[in-house]
Amino acid sequence: MYLRLCILFVLLTALVGAEPDPHSFSRPEQAQVTHLDLDIAVDFQKKQLIGSASWDFQLKEGNKIVFDAKDMQIRSVQADGKYLPFALGPEVKWLGQSLTVFVPDGTKRVTINYATRPEAAALQWLKPVQTAGKKEPFLFTQSQAILARSWIPCQDTPGVRYTYDAKVKVPPQLLALMSATNPTEKNAEGVYSFRMPQAIPSYLMAMAVGDLEFRSLGDVTGIYAEPVMMEKSAYEFAETERMVDAVEKMYGPYRWGRYDMLVLPPSFPFGGMENPRLTFLTPTVIAGDRSLTSLIAHELAHSWSGNLVTNANWNDFWLNEGFTVYLERRIMEELYGKDYADMLARLGYGDLEHTLEETPSIDTHLKLELKGRDPDEGLSDIAYEKGYFFLRSLEDQVGREKFDKFLREYFDDNAFGTMTTEAFLERVKNRLGPDLGVDKWVYSAGLPSSFQEPVSTRFQQVDNQKERFFSGTTPSELETKGWTTHEWLRFLRGLPDTTTVAQMKALDQQFHFTDSGNSEILAQWLVTAIHVGYEPAYPAVERFLVRVGRRKFLTPLYRELVKTPEGKERARKIYAKARPNYHSVSVGTIDEIVGWGE
Repeated sequence: MYLRLCILFVLLTALVGAEPDPHSFSRPEQAQVTHLDLDIAVDFQKKQLIGSASWDFQLKEGNKIVFDAKDMQIRSVQADGKYLPFALGPEVKWLGQSLTVFVPDGTKRVTINYATRPEAAALQWLKPVQTAGKKEPFLFTQSQAILARSWIPCQDTPGVRYTYDAKVKVPPQLLALMSATNPTEKNAEGVYSFRMPQAIPSYLMAMAVGDLEFRSLGDVTGIYAEPVMMEKSAYEFAETERMVDAVEKMYGPYRWGRYDMLVLPPSFPFGGMENPRLTFLTPTVIAGDRSLTSLIAHELAHSWSGNLVTNANWNDFWLNEGFTVYLERRIMEELYGKDYADMLARLGYGDLEHTLEETPSIDTHLKLELKGRDPDEGLSDIAYEKGYFFLRSLEDQVGREKFDKFLREYFDDNAFGTMTTEAFLERVKNRLGPDLGVDKWVYSAGLPSSFQEPVSTRFQQVDNQKERFFSGTTPSELETKGWTTHEWLRFLRGLPDTTTVAQMKALDQQFHFTDSGNSEILAQWLVTAIHVGYEPAYPAVERFLVRVGRRKFLTPLYRELVKTPEGKERARKIYAKARPNYHSVSVGTIDEIVGWGE
């Protein structure tokens, strides 16, 4: 009880001065949840979760508490053994419905009995054929940004944190996992209990159910995967414990107990999702050479930036991701050297340049205005890369030692709380200095005029080889030995519009890009192949788009396809086949690109 009161005090303190969340019906200033007891059964045949969510809460004013709900049936609400009146509000695009529960004086806990619908946006139900093992079905959730409300009635705002316990019943041949303490083996009953003692926001609620096994990678790290994926996964992520050690030395202790990872089927729409205690990962980062593990550094870094100190609402999203990219690159520099981190920064800048060209100027501010819009629109390179370069500019101005001390205190002072852009900028001005140009970075479009592009000496060598190739040097004579994924990406992204089919063929014959097992390299090669009209790669385009659901890869490929009438027709045919394999997060983006339903 004392622990819960302390957590509640931190949460209430963090909310002071925070603006109302435009993406939640809940009103935590009137009534705020503090703990969840979840009891659900997973029904693969009906594609449904059935059970109850029991919420402890504090009533501050009035006699009602408001939750967010979407794509679900509310069967009843109870408190102290009695049924309570409740009301569902009208359906609002993106937001779903408000669920208002009317409570008698003195009520401190309500139980919501509910069932999800098959179309619940957070849930992806996979048939056995869509998994690596091909034998058992699979279910995973994706709650960020505001999809938790489609599988749990909750106060779905990052400004509200709560602890939780859960009981989940699944078919006995499957293992259930959550963003909480987790089992490492299946049991005969198929009933699993979970506990999350640290307070989290709803977007970090996560669950997965499948034919899974576990392998330890160190004292506090481990990997879950389908059996047929375990050897590859364990090898790829073997250095995770070193990453934990590196970031702890810089920014303080890891406060979540364990850091385990789960390799999901390829339909997962993101590279990773930083669910506490159980990062969700796409299998597309398994390249066989540990060359894409900066993604692990990124998701691990969220254990400090985002999970520990969270954006108050989605207009402040850069506070989660800009910080995390900064920490990610510091981890990679610590483990692999400055020149490696410089490559990542330069690639990130290239992504940011592209995003700035395509994005309306108002959406290139770090502080966003997403009211009345899908908050998913804020998940762009502006938050990630512009946010990173802003923090990098602070480091450059005050020095790394002083900036590291500032960040360590920032995480310690605001642990398990929320942060607004305004409060962060005030902290910068008070502790680092008032004349660091922070307002221009945050409230202006694009990049400040004082910004200097990052430089990578290793990329300069790549550019030299690219120039040699376009000056007539054959691919076999290029000096590419020892290149990492990042150097190959630099090479491929730099291929000019004038690249010919003959040049593509020569590169492919030498380096076998069309058959690459590295998803980053393959995706970039296929974009260029579509642009140039390199037809030998077209079957690989279709195979890739049908197999992989990671939105980062899908978006540029479909956008390149639809640039011509013939390409658009091909895109729609492929999409008709691939769409059932994609998560709703990816479907929403690709539907718009290909004009699905027109």
